Amino acid sequence: MLRYLTAGESHGRALVVVVEGLPAGLPITVEEIQEELARRRLGFGRGPRMRFERDELTILGGVRHGRTLGSPVSIEIANTEWPKWEEEMSPAPGRTEKPLTKPRPGHADLAGMQKYGFDDARDVLERASARETAARVAAGTLAKALLAQIDVAVLSHVVQLGPVVSKGESRPLPEDLETIDDSPVRCFDGDAEAAMVQEVKAAQAEGDSLGGVVEVLAYGVPVGLGSHVHWDRKLDGLLAQALMSIQAVKAVELGEGFDVASRRGSEAHDEIVWDADERGYRRGSARAGGIEGGISNGEVVVARVAMKPLSTLNRPVLRTVDVNTKEETVSFKERTDVTAVPAMGVVAETMMSLVLADEALRKFGGDSLDELLRNRDGYLANLR
Repeated sequence: MLRYLTAGESHGRALVVVVEGLPAGLPITVEEIQEELARRRLGFGRGPRMRFERDELTILGGVRHGRTLGSPVSIEIANTEWPKWEEEMSPAPGRTEKPLTKPRPGHADLAGMQKYGFDDARDVLERASARETAARVAAGTLAKALLAQIDVAVLSHVVQLGPVVSKGESRPLPEDLETIDDSPVRCFDGDAEAAMVQEVKAAQAEGDSLGGVVEVLAYGVPVGLGSHVHWDRKLDGLLAQALMSIQAVKAVELGEGFDVASRRGSEAHDEIVWDADERGYRRGSARAGGIEGGISNGEVVVARVAMKPLSTLNRPVLRTVDVNTKEETVSFKERTDVTAVPAMGVVAETMMSLVLADEALRKFGGDSLDELLRNRDGYLANLR
């Protein structure tokens, strides 16, 4: 139902995303998208590139007078540093004088060079770069706008940064998002925040990098998104694939997935209760992360996303091999962050929002926003 395609390289002229399947009449502005892109640059431990590069955004099609037309929405995010890279990244015939031949362990460099037959790692890294997520966030802003129309809100917060794990037991609510974004590490736990900042400073002093874990939460998700019928329609499977697609993410957990694996069944499931006031079924806990049998059950959808430490280090020490000489060396260095975990949370919000918006469109349908809302209202009335 909802499809999107990104194009462009990290240091290219621009990133582009085309989003197809949005209903007509959805309010959206350039300013809303720019606000989300600014959130993607948040986080203590980001490198100087976040200061140099600004997201100059243009909506090229699919929106008129602040509302979608039902046609594909096309968005361009210009690279403000393009003049510095115009020769190196030129699409015209030629060759670089500075090929990168010392691939970084943990990056797509060597595997991509071998797969595509390249002798320059830049032919791989420019597209493998997490800079591509700026285009995804632009698309995700449209998805969030659609979800807001059906009273669904998605947010994230950092629960682990390096070895520092938050001990906070309360989950943030949608109204807490501003507080989270005001945290230098986007952590809702004030006690853990200070320790996380110190851990980033320590890694920075040693020229090293840090990974971590974010929790992504979707409030207001109605019962019935996803399906038990086919393997590729299960909501938890769709979310896992989307979240795993984020650069440097190596693990995804829905609900308390890893913890419940060690429990007995009597302690692993969410008991069902009847809410007489709301005239609806509820769950007594959130161990399943709001999804049962591949279908949303009306509770908060919970996912945890683990990001490995970045493979580009400010003090390269990891051994590699020069692909030309086959001699042992250390990997090359590009501008990098100490950690991008806080920003990854914003990207994870994007990926969850795109999946939920797609499934909402599949469930409720409609060529216009008004039609979709009528269908949603009728479905919810029938549930009651």
